[in-house]
Amino acid sequence: MTKISEQFIRKIPKTDLHLHLDGSLRLPTLIEMAKADKVKLPSSTEAGLNKLVFKPRYENLGEYLTGFAFTVAVLQTPEHLERAAFELAEDAFEEGVRYIEIRFAPQLHISRSHEIEPVVLAVFQGLEKAKKHLNASMAENDLPFEYGIILCAMRRFNRHMSPYYARLFARAGNSGPRYIFARASLGLVKEAVRLRDKGLPIVGFDLAGEEAGYPAAHHLEAFDYAHKHFLRKTVHAGEAYGPESIFQAITECHANRIGHGTFLFSEEAIKLKSIKDKKTYIEQLAEYIANQRIMIEVCPTSNLQTIPEIKSMENHPLQQMVDNGLSVTINTDNRLVSHTSVTNELLLCTTQIDLTDSQFRDLVLAGFKRSFFPRPFAEKRQYVMRAIQRYDELAEQYLT
Repeated sequence: MTKISEQFIRKIPKTDLHLHLDGSLRLPTLIEMAKADKVKLPSSTEAGLNKLVFKPRYENLGEYLTGFAFTVAVLQTPEHLERAAFELAEDAFEEGVRYIEIRFAPQLHISRSHEIEPVVLAVFQGLEKAKKHLNASMAENDLPFEYGIILCAMRRFNRHMSPYYARLFARAGNSGPRYIFARASLGLVKEAVRLRDKGLPIVGFDLAGEEAGYPAAHHLEAFDYAHKHFLRKTVHAGEAYGPESIFQAITECHANRIGHGTFLFSEEAIKLKSIKDKKTYIEQLAEYIANQRIMIEVCPTSNLQTIPEIKSMENHPLQQMVDNGLSVTINTDNRLVSHTSVTNELLLCTTQIDLTDSQFRDLVLAGFKRSFFPRPFAEKRQYVMRAIQRYDELAEQYLT
């Protein structure tokens, strides 16, 4: 592979399709918002929060997720949501990211009303303002900034995670948690479709949260609704569970993309006793994913921080995914919690994964090709062609 510089990576057009709003605040903004809303943080300084909460390495996914209690706590007003979305778009644009899909769970941000729409509108307004501002100042031959919004349901939650969830539990009476989780996801996807049809750039529906013990199949009604209303689907799967979780997301939830998919090739992670020939099961699953062009949204740094089995990129399945012809895109997951950017993630890949120039190009451009672009396919195709042209122009300049 030709030596790829950080300068080249920063200049090429990039995407970030797996990008959580509440995990990507600017740290000074988090501190400022917490002070304004009287939210108590473990420290009032950036250094203190980086030492106590947003660490370089975490013991497990549970520790990684503790920081979200603070970010979600300050994102409880339309003003703060709008600002967070605007600043995230700015940060992405500054490093050459030209298309993002911001995902978040609106039900975590509802405190003063019972409605999802004001939460989504606040994020939309922040992104729309950023888009107009950023594109007004871009270079003539640059690719314009575009975005889509993905709404996330949670595999599980408790009544203390938000007033919205507390009200759900209160109304559910003797109904069990599984019923409540399913009601929440169905309510969210119905709002997602309604708001999309109203003209908002809602491009997808996601399921996030704890995999073990909380299968995606519990949310089949929500995914069936999304599928029948032409809303695209992505599912966090194979991040903390085995290949059968990915299989379920694809076959039962109609997933167009898979978030993480880290344990796709792990025979040890398979729990179902009915799967006797684990090697063949994985081979057939990987082949199906490759043939169907079901994209895997890989987040390298996040995986290194949260999965004890992955101590370096040598242990990460990214190389195996690429070698098996899978469609893969590189993403940040959470810019704050993982202290990263798309540039950093791609640099990690170029220095620790044995990629050819062609494979690296595919990793970058796959995000444009497999995006849930919010406008008609003809416009998406033109946008993708512009991204390819810009990449190739820069490659000729920097890599020859």
